[in-house]
Amino acid sequence: MATRVAFRHNDAAIAAAIESPSVFFKPTDDVSPNTFAFETMPLVKATGFREYDARWWFGHPASNKAPELNLMGVQALGMGLGTLIRRKGVAPGIVVGHDFRSYSMGIKIALTQGLMAAGAQVHDIGLALSPMAYFAQFALDLPSVAMVTASHNENGWTGVKMGCERPLTFGPDEMSALKQIVLDGDFDLVGGGSYQFVENFRQTYVDDLVANKRIKRKLKVVAACGNGTAGAFAPEVLERLGCEVVPLDTELDFSFPRYNPNPEDMEMLHAIRDKVLEVGANVGLGFDGDGDRCGVVDNEGNEIFADKVGVMLARDIAGQHGDAQFVVDVKSTGLFMTDEDLKAKGARTDYWKTGHSYIKRRVKELNAIAGFEKSGHFFFNPPIGRGYDDGLITAIAVCEMLDRNTDQSMADLYRALPVTYGTPTMSPHCDDDKKYGVVERVTADFTDMRDRKEAIAGQQIVDLVTVNGIRVTAEDGTWGLVRASSNKPELVVVIESPVSSERRRAMFEAVDAVLRKNPEVGAYNQTF
Repeated sequence: MATRVAFRHNDAAIAAAIESPSVFFKPTDDVSPNTFAFETMPLVKATGFREYDARWWFGHPASNKAPELNLMGVQALGMGLGTLIRRKGVAPGIVVGHDFRSYSMGIKIALTQGLMAAGAQVHDIGLALSPMAYFAQFALDLPSVAMVTASHNENGWTGVKMGCERPLTFGPDEMSALKQIVLDGDFDLVGGGSYQFVENFRQTYVDDLVANKRIKRKLKVVAACGNGTAGAFAPEVLERLGCEVVPLDTELDFSFPRYNPNPEDMEMLHAIRDKVLEVGANVGLGFDGDGDRCGVVDNEGNEIFADKVGVMLARDIAGQHGDAQFVVDVKSTGLFMTDEDLKAKGARTDYWKTGHSYIKRRVKELNAIAGFEKSGHFFFNPPIGRGYDDGLITAIAVCEMLDRNTDQSMADLYRALPVTYGTPTMSPHCDDDKKYGVVERVTADFTDMRDRKEAIAGQQIVDLVTVNGIRVTAEDGTWGLVRASSNKPELVVVIESPVSSERRRAMFEAVDAVLRKNPEVGAYNQTF
């Protein structure tokens, strides 16, 4: 049952605020903490408006790094989002939720104040996963969502994932419009907003996930959450599915004491591997900070990169749904195109831009049954899901795949894939205001190499794909990708070879040599 709180903005107060100096509502990018200005002026760095969501360094008490956003800036963001939604002609109802960080609730409250000033009718679901907020759009019949989360980013980061057309989230056009409104202080402060807290929505979400689902196979599953928000959800969901759950770092702790909750990072995958081998689990499942991604380790401790998990699930889904259409991102393995099992089942795959909003939208456009990203964002259309990315739905899909293949282990299913030699996602540091320029120069360098018939890693370039950064392919099918990260000051580098680990290494060294021509490129977060 929802509890309604009577809260209506005073129109006279709104008018007075609008008549006051506009600089109060027009954000700046240059105020320092622990000053009068920091408490009286909105701080919003322009670089926080990313391609398909928003991310800023907010800071924490132990950090000396200058913040990129303050609470007044968050209010301005809420005003801007409410204004954008109104101008798009969308009804004012919006879901808000927040992840588990020391400052996330305060940020959500400030965002809510801004939304209400712009006339939004806010429905607060409390502590939540991002997919729980997306689900709320359907369950509460509301068009818009604003989920306060920095996902897998380190402690000190914050952000907002937004959308006003379920199950989609904002893309570049909406983010550009929002950025312009906020930075210009161009708000429609119409008042009339309202606030409603939705009680116990967590249980509604969990009940929906496991409705009519129960596996027969006895599975021992490691559920790893990196002390992020998913720890309050994943163990219960898997237990109700019928699994024996071995929890790993499921206690909520916003300092992330062991490792960052990112199943794309080898540190988290190694921890899952160790626990799987220790307890003899059938599979290990790792969830990121806001629960929209899932990583997998098999029963033999093999850390399966998410694109390979996608191929395994695609095989399983294509066996149940004929003529299946899939969408994958350009970071993903080439097996989606070359795998004979998928070909035999009539499956078709479309490669598209990396990014949860891009793939989500492409899945809807093509009416694909599923979309997969190497990062672990998986999107399932009916009858499996509702089109948005949910790490718990992915986990259920993995368990149901094992349930349908009772004579095979996760390692058996993994070994059944053709062998390729891939890397983890590797991210050298590059400042937000420099990274896109670097990618443009790298793209120009590879294009010039192809045009001059210059070899890369000892072979000719046979293909360049520039749908999202640059993906360069050599004669033997070995490829390397460079793109700008959409949510951190980093580049993204991925290598795969269908031939050998030596060819993988050769391509990495060749790609890295081109990158190192740019002094703005820093150290990698991880390699192989």
